[in-house]
Amino acid sequence: MTEKIELGEISIAVTRKGIKNVHLSVHPPHGRVTLVAPTATRLEVARAYAISKLGWIREQRQKLAAQARETPRKFVNRESHFLWGRRHLLTVVHADCKPYVSLDHRRMILTVRPGSNAAKRADVMHEWHKTLLHKQVPPVIERWEQRLKVDVRGYFLQRMKTKWGSCNHRAGHIRLNTELVKKPKDLLEYVIVHEMVHLIEPTHSDRFISILEEHYPTWREARAELNELPLTAEAWNE
Repeated sequence: MTEKIELGEISIAVTRKGIKNVHLSVHPPHGRVTLVAPTATRLEVARAYAISKLGWIREQRQKLAAQARETPRKFVNRESHFLWGRRHLLTVVHADCKPYVSLDHRRMILTVRPGSNAAKRADVMHEWHKTLLHKQVPPVIERWEQRLKVDVRGYFLQRMKTKWGSCNHRAGHIRLNTELVKKPKDLLEYVIVHEMVHLIEPTHSDRFISILEEHYPTWREARAELNELPLTAEAWNE
């Protein structure tokens, strides 16, 4: 059961799990706050901890509020689109052929049939993004399977509104947000490693953190960079 701590304008959702330490998180995009505490923790103790961290909570929320956001994409000429962390200007070409996307230096060329609307152009771009990710993801998984001694039975790509990735540890599957194609490749690797560690430890426990620390010591920097990059214009449901 989830309980609430109300601290002025800040509402904190409290849950208890079989962990050793308290984990306080401020989630993008709107600054939702959660506190995960050891099972035996009394609510008054959790509240006192949250009060001690109020300055940090407000600082994180301010960072999220100031974070750059993409304006809604219209898929028109000279619009900015990101790929692997680099900005490209879009050129739209009309041709009576199967739609496709190509790159020419810093230009991204979207070839579509005459009369195509923004929704159709978005679909073409999304399919291209998935194609690019399907080329990048398997080698990363294979490399980290050997390091972590785990077996990824399958991976899936999809639009995800609130997460960069997820893991079904029972099935041995991981899911990745297609928005990752817009971020630098090392951040894609971080998300893949994060989800693969969940195959060893399903929760964000101390054990999970220690495994991540051992194999990917720069994970905190990667997470911070990922959350500082522009958010998609799509509405996030929390």
